[in-house]
Amino acid sequence: MPHALVTGATSGIGAAFAEQLAAAGYDLTLVARDPDRLARTADALRRDHAVRVAVLAADLASDDGLARVAERAAAEPLDLLVNNAGFAHPAGFLRTPAADEVRMLRVHCEAVLRLTHAALPGMNARGRGGIVNVSSLWAFFPRSTYGASKAWINAFSRSLADARIARPGVRVMALCPGYVRTALHERSGRDTSSIPRVMWTGADAVVRTALRDLERGRTVCVPGAPNKALVVLGRLTGRRFAGRVLQRLGSRPRRALTGGPRAPVPTAVQEPDSPGGS
Repeated sequence: MPHALVTGATSGIGAAFAEQLAAAGYDLTLVARDPDRLARTADALRRDHAVRVAVLAADLASDDGLARVAERAAAEPLDLLVNNAGFAHPAGFLRTPAADEVRMLRVHCEAVLRLTHAALPGMNARGRGGIVNVSSLWAFFPRSTYGASKAWINAFSRSLADARIARPGVRVMALCPGYVRTALHERSGRDTSSIPRVMWTGADAVVRTALRDLERGRTVCVPGAPNKALVVLGRLTGRRFAGRVLQRLGSRPRRALTGGPRAPVPTAVQEPDSPGGS
C-alpha cells in the first residue's frame, strides 16, 4: 500500500489530507505536537478506513523534533510527503519578537527543506513519489515574514523541478490556498466578517484540488477561481496593487476591539494549538 507522511495532520488542511489519503488506501504517518489529538485522529482513520496509521508527536521548531521527523522521512519508503506545518503572528514585524519570527522561519523554511531533503532521495531511487509543500496565496504578495517565508516555499518547490533535482516520476508542488474554512481564524482572534463569501474555500476542496494538480504534474497549485484571478491581477498590475486588494478583503485582528496582546496565532494551514507541530 502507498505510504504518506503528513505534518500538521490533526486539523484543517492537514486533517483533510489525512482523511482523503486514508480513504484512497494510503498508510499514514501523522506528525503534530499534541499526542492526545494525534492518537484520536489516528484511531478514527484506522476505524473508518482500515489503514495503518503511525503517529509522531514532535515540535518542528525544535532541533530534536525536526531531527526525529527527518529521520522517519528518510527511513520510510514514502510515496507522498505533505509539508503542511505553518503559523502566523497577529502583530506586525516590528511588534513581534525576533525569536518568534525565527521560529516561524524554522517551521516554514527549515522544516520544509530538511524533510524534503530526507524524503527525496528514496523517491528518486524508486522513480516515483510526490511532495506537497503547503504555501499560501500571500506568497504572491509578501508583506511580512509570513508571506516572505511562503514565497520561499514556492521558489524552493519550483527549483527542485527546474534544476531536475526531483527526477522523472517524482513530483514536487507548492499548494497556495487562500482563506480556508476552519476554526483557526476564530481561535487566532481575527475578525473575518469583511471577507466576501466567494473568497472562502473548504479544506476538503483544497486537498482535492491539490491531489488532482499534483497528479497532473503542476508545480504550483492555487485552489479557487477568485484566488487564481488575484494571482493573474498581480501579474498584470504588479504585486503591490493586487496585494492591497487582498489586504482590503482580509481579516482583521480582534485585539483592536478587545484590547490586550495576543500570543502567536496559527493560520489555516496548521493545527490550532501548536505553531511548530502543525
